[in-house]
Amino acid sequence: MHGKISKKARAEVIELLRKQYSSCSKEDKTKIIDEFVLLTGYHRKHAIRILSFKSDQTSDREVYGCRIYDEAVREALTVIWEVADRICGKRLKAVLPALIESMETHGHINLDPIVRHHLINISPATIDRLLKSVRKKAKPSKNKRAKPKLSRNIPVRTFKDWDRPQPGYLEIDFVVHNGGRTSGSCIHTLSVTDICTGWVECIPLLAREQSLVVEGLDLIRHLLPFPILGIDSDNDSAFINDTVLEYSRGQGIEFTRSRAFRKNDQAWIEQKNGAVIRRFTGYHRYTGVTAGQALNHLYQALRLYVNFFQPSFKLKNKTRNGAKIQRTYLRPATPCERLIEYPNTDSIIKDRLLAQRKRIDPLALLNQIRNDQSALSALASSGDSARPLENRSLKIFLSQLPYLWKEGEVRPTHRRAANLHYWRTRKDPFEHNWPDLLKWLQADPDATAKMLFQRLQQEHPGQFPDGQLRTLQRRVKAWRCIMAKNLVYSCLSCNA
Repeated sequence: MHGKISKKARAEVIELLRKQYSSCSKEDKTKIIDEFVLLTGYHRKHAIRILSFKSDQTSDREVYGCRIYDEAVREALTVIWEVADRICGKRLKAVLPALIESMETHGHINLDPIVRHHLINISPATIDRLLKSVRKKAKPSKNKRAKPKLSRNIPVRTFKDWDRPQPGYLEIDFVVHNGGRTSGSCIHTLSVTDICTGWVECIPLLAREQSLVVEGLDLIRHLLPFPILGIDSDNDSAFINDTVLEYSRGQGIEFTRSRAFRKNDQAWIEQKNGAVIRRFTGYHRYTGVTAGQALNHLYQALRLYVNFFQPSFKLKNKTRNGAKIQRTYLRPATPCERLIEYPNTDSIIKDRLLAQRKRIDPLALLNQIRNDQSALSALASSGDSARPLENRSLKIFLSQLPYLWKEGEVRPTHRRAANLHYWRTRKDPFEHNWPDLLKWLQADPDATAKMLFQRLQQEHPGQFPDGQLRTLQRRVKAWRCIMAKNLVYSCLSCNA
């Protein structure tokens, strides 16, 4: 339709009709718009805007469609979004100045002044619009939580009983890493959340046992930047017992519990279990000392990254209008910022937090988290299905940031495993002789499967035909893979 008249002729028509359009009656304006739309092929609303424009500028291309945020802003925003672990636009807007300043301080980026100005002044809605195509390929998943158990031994505190408490009142809970299977032992994460600031601390426990809970709480008490004033737990027997209660009384800590089967009574810790623990550890099964050391190494970096560089929403008020509930939220802020802005926080604590935040490099923390997640993912797999271990340097990780969104899911703990045939279809021919084979391997680790098979045939004539050599080779390969993992990840205990 635009090809009916030339660009120059269209500009002349627009200039001529503007003068008539501004001074004529409503009926005449309708006729002018009808003729103008028929002549140019413009949409009717667009034609009205052009003819109503008061400027002397005649080119509608120069007036409409001006692009402020170019590809350079999108590229820089994508990198910062990756550093912030792909949080939403409203939370990213709250932490953008701090992240830009921190990354420039550590020499990770050098932004053009115009790009930096646009990033500082960008709105949350524009952030979501620019990252829409990026997020479409890197979409996170939602997961479920565990159900609480029944308990009746200590005073109950519901979600309505909290009246804006000061920093130090905590909610505690367990996150079980069982991979969806309830049988057998597995690692449990003792997670703690401060209700006022949202500060998060995590400790891995090899078993859910009351003495280990006390040791974990005592360790968390020294990690927190403020004293513990109160603890609120669910009805788990590992929390509701004499050992934990005596520890709370000895430390002068108020101890309460939530109602049975009312998860909203512990809404703060339940939200952090999904947004922090599951987001960074996944849903695999973790067992043994090696996996516990790997989780502990991950949580050391995670506590700094979440508490200093991960803003979160906090409910301001909630009103009910009939069947609808209207919620209003405060400005997204990190737990560190909330603790600093709290009026009764000691000035010594504020200065220590500000100095600590200035020293922390968020990009180095995220790289360490990704490497630790790779170690956990490799530990969760076994045998021939073992996943490769990623251990990227900070320089390589920085160079890959602008392109990570193209890979989809970048967290090794959340990547989908291949559908492998892991069950046996026949009876294991080496089931009764495997202990002897392990002794031979420990005595001579370099022995090949063929040498071991020949030795078996000599000691047990006629029991093992030649066709079973391949089965023994697979068994030996799986054993060597597990031994190699234990050797590699045992070094994590030195850093834990």
